[in-house]
Amino acid sequence: MSTATAARLAADAPGFLSPTGVEILFLLVGVLTLGAAVVSVTSRQLVHAALWLVVALGGIAVEYLLLSAEFIAWVQVLIYVGSVVVLLLFGLMLTKAPIGRSPDADSGNRPVALAVAVTAAAVLVTVVVDAFRATWIDLDAGGPQGTTRVTGEILFRHWVLPFEALSVLLLAALVGAIVLSRRKDGRAAGNGPGGGGANGGDR
Repeated sequence: MSTATAARLAADAPGFLSPTGVEILFLLVGVLTLGAAVVSVTSRQLVHAALWLVVALGGIAVEYLLLSAEFIAWVQVLIYVGSVVVLLLFGLMLTKAPIGRSPDADSGNRPVALAVAVTAAAVLVTVVVDAFRATWIDLDAGGPQGTTRVTGEILFRHWVLPFEALSVLLLAALVGAIVLSRRKDGRAAGNGPGGGGANGGDR
């Protein structure tokens, strides 16, 4: 192979040494999303943690937009930013969680949680890099990877069980928050002046 042919093949092949503007923006948004996620799990104020979670999930939606997957990006906004975070805030409201700094938000297992998070991230990165090492998707040429038809076929053909499991998990979280709030109200009413608690019986 001549030098001119090798140079032409190197110029035609995609590389990481000459990133485009979209790739640079993708990395910057990824760093911002990672920072928001770290602040969300390390904050001792539950409301602030929920708001930083909004930033992290919104950053993921922007990443989908940069990958030309507009439908998945709007689903991310509608379901996760618009529903999951609202459900979390309703859970905080129903359980009467403190608004300010809460020592209960720190379980004391941060080293274990950090080790588990780093291990999970390393395994995930290794699996993704090994699976898509030689894969290149030309985003400028467009493609059907982000359309509603392809997404629906993949979701309801290969990922229907995790999708339904996530729905059940969100429903269980909402029911659990309601049960905890009603249990606290019942105990408070039982110990009041008109309740059937020990103080009311002595009178």
